[in-house]
Amino acid sequence: MTVLSARGLCKHFDGVVAADQVTIEVAAGERVGLIGSNGAGKTTFVNMITGYLKPDEGRIELQGRDITPLGPRQIERLGVARSFQIPQLFPELSVLDNMLAADACAQGGLSAWQPARDAARRARAEAGLDRFSLREHAARRVAELAGGVRKLLDIAVALTRAPSVLLLDEPTSGVSVEEKFPVMETVMGALDRARTTVLFVEHDMEIVQRYASRVVAFYSGRVLADGAPAAVLADAEVRRHVTGAEA
Repeated sequence: MTVLSARGLCKHFDGVVAADQVTIEVAAGERVGLIGSNGAGKTTFVNMITGYLKPDEGRIELQGRDITPLGPRQIERLGVARSFQIPQLFPELSVLDNMLAADACAQGGLSAWQPARDAARRARAEAGLDRFSLREHAARRVAELAGGVRKLLDIAVALTRAPSVLLLDEPTSGVSVEEKFPVMETVMGALDRARTTVLFVEHDMEIVQRYASRVVAFYSGRVLADGAPAAVLADAEVRRHVTGAEA
């Protein structure tokens, strides 16, 4: 079943082509890795899907509903969430309080945030921490956390609305070499249990090969290749323009 459909997306910035007839359909449960050099169009695509940018042409559908004209908040409420390359967290609050704040927003706004008096909200927040193996950090301030732990918390926060589609912007950026595989194992395990469809922007080809069920390669605002990871990463044009594996 197709959960997300982007057809003929075009976007220009002062004469620069950021998206050129981009057409991608994503089935429920897929793990899609988005690859390409800086400026290839990956982030523009993600920003159009999440409503932060409007395409000049084309149509975006979520489970058959046209979401092209909607803003980020409306799209989020319909089931599309994202995490950012730089985690969007409250650094001076604790890990648990960040989850509580996210839960309050998901339930209707920060004005409803009463962590000390709402047992159901606290239970939901703690369950989210357990899903990402973060319970041991619950009382720590976000500012004290290692990069990998911050990434996990940012993704846990993004899942508080139980989205059907999650877009991850470079989930291993800022994560140490030692942390990257454990972080991705935790993330993908949690998303498998939540049955969430995932698109993730990634520059680390080891991560792409291990965790993507499908890879879409971007170049100059267009889709250069789309298919199984082994086939896409072996494609001559992808090797030339994306991975640099061929002179």
